[in-house]
Amino acid sequence: MELVHDATSWALRHNGRTVIAHAPGQPCCFVGHGQETVEMYRGNFDISDYVEERVALAHASFDATDDSLRVSLARVAGGRADLILRVKADEQGATIDFEYAAPGINRLWWRVQAESDEAVWGCGEQMSYFNLRGRHFPLWTSEPGVGRDKRTHLTWQADVTSRAGGDYYHTNYPQPTYVSSTRYCLHAQTTAYADFDFRRGGFHELQFWAVPERIELLTARTFVDLVERIAARFGKPPRLPDWVFNGAILGLKNGRDHADTLLAKSREAGVAVAGLWCEDWVGLRITSFGKRLFWDWKWNETRYPGGKAWAATLRADGVRFLGYVNPYLCNDGTLYAEARDAGYLATRLDGGDYLVDFGEFWCGVVDFTNPAASDWFAERVIGKEMLDAGLDGWMADFGEYLPTDVKLANGVDAMLMHNAWPTLWAKVNADAVASRGRTGDALFFMRAGYTGVQKYCPLLWAGDQSVDFTRHDGLQTVVTGALSSGLLGNPYHHSDIGGYTSLFGNTRTPELFMRWAEMAAFTPVMRTHEGNRPDENFQFWQDAGVLSHFAQMTRVYRALAPYVRTLVDDAEARGLPLQRPMFLHFEDDRATYDIHDQYLYGPDLLVAPVHAAGAERWRPYLPAGARWTHVWSGETFEGGARVDVAAPLGQPPVFVRAGSANEAALLAIAKA
Repeated sequence: MELVHDATSWALRHNGRTVIAHAPGQPCCFVGHGQETVEMYRGNFDISDYVEERVALAHASFDATDDSLRVSLARVAGGRADLILRVKADEQGATIDFEYAAPGINRLWWRVQAESDEAVWGCGEQMSYFNLRGRHFPLWTSEPGVGRDKRTHLTWQADVTSRAGGDYYHTNYPQPTYVSSTRYCLHAQTTAYADFDFRRGGFHELQFWAVPERIELLTARTFVDLVERIAARFGKPPRLPDWVFNGAILGLKNGRDHADTLLAKSREAGVAVAGLWCEDWVGLRITSFGKRLFWDWKWNETRYPGGKAWAATLRADGVRFLGYVNPYLCNDGTLYAEARDAGYLATRLDGGDYLVDFGEFWCGVVDFTNPAASDWFAERVIGKEMLDAGLDGWMADFGEYLPTDVKLANGVDAMLMHNAWPTLWAKVNADAVASRGRTGDALFFMRAGYTGVQKYCPLLWAGDQSVDFTRHDGLQTVVTGALSSGLLGNPYHHSDIGGYTSLFGNTRTPELFMRWAEMAAFTPVMRTHEGNRPDENFQFWQDAGVLSHFAQMTRVYRALAPYVRTLVDDAEARGLPLQRPMFLHFEDDRATYDIHDQYLYGPDLLVAPVHAAGAERWRPYLPAGARWTHVWSGETFEGGARVDVAAPLGQPPVFVRAGSANEAALLAIAKA
């Protein structure tokens, strides 16, 4: 990246294009002051801002050194500096460090030059849109909401009954990082609330509710090189355990007898099983939302008698046992009192007890800014109550719920710690696993994330989709989530087969489960979920035809294992995601830049999941520059167009790159 300046202006350029530019008549930076209003209700946030002042820092003065440019930005020529920046650039990119901000500044707007035909991806895990151009994206970790589309009746019902409807930009995992089709990545080092606005033709405007520490620009010649650099910047996660490739992880929550019965029935039907995931290992709490869990992280001997011995028996039989945990403690459990008495919980601003409403029960927040509290949770809860008790993995849920009006041990405003919380939570889990020497073997998965979560979390999960095919909250959103997060250094992604959230009469159908299982066979991990209302929703063991279909998909998943292991090698060495946007390997085909509902699984397999009810045919796009062989029919097509193929249940649209080294092995999955 090239840094240039004259007496009044400065600019950063990449590949002959201006990325950031400042001149008196066209400033790149605006500052001001605002007063936010934040209200949380069960992980959903109502956020508004009253901007009291916004002014352009139009005038710059410079102090050049051998390796950097010190830029003083002021409102008027010759005025006192409102901001002082230090800008460095080399062939790898650039950094802009914010060295000084005048007192009172708590809002900053930063403009980045844009091309009219530029595509932009990233901003964490975005579920609705892959190419972010034309929209703005508030970056604040929260519940994603139910329905996530204000035009639908489902979202309206969720809004009016529990303020939980959500919108296209709501996400468990935001990150102030985006990738441009002009082959640079911009990252802002901050945990403040941000809003990245890509609606303008000539510039992107990035808003921050605090002055960032730094803006970083990474550049590369190719998209693959750029993704490798991004992964190196944020840190690579532990390698995905090899045992997951033995088959599906069955999500069950009705006690040990139910789990034993379903394991036997599934195996008898030919289902390949790698693990049992029993959320209710800690016991249940029944609420109006459905079957919830008792958040006091210990074996419930009533539902799972002889838990540790049973888990050992399962493991000897080739089946791992997984459970559930989150960073909150119910106030009617034993661990809450232990943590409160030790001073490990966040408090009210006046020092009193702080409890969060999680929907008909109340919990304390373990304060992970207190190192002793983090160590206590890692050792006392995850270490002793989970790993030592026989668990091989768990869902590490939540992380989005830190209220903004709590007092924390490190003294930092909770508005700044809120986005940081998922990464602190991931580190607690990773530290616990490492303490038992189980890194790369014990598997936890998370939905919440933020900058830095990459190096701790071994597996993302897409969160709580609705049990349907809808555009903004159904099956296809998990593809978009995998692609957006994968570009930012999260190589392993999966979802609840069949979805999770069932409300207002919206229930899972056998067809939805089968289509979801077809997609899941071509992701790093296959895992089912009974959902929030298991008794009202279809379960795979309730129909012989669905059970047979599911068994077939687990055989496909196992047949793919040798190929997928090579992708895990790539992820470990280079940080490349397993599910890849098509442009990662077909840079010159701009038609691939906007496609959000299909992906490359590694370089040689193209997957286009069916995400519509009643569909018997599908029209995937095949990238230009290769020939593609349809796995089920053996027919080969030229890339560069959409093709019409049969897509009956059991034959999802999957294609192999013709002539690739893996062609024969991948085509053989049709016989699995």
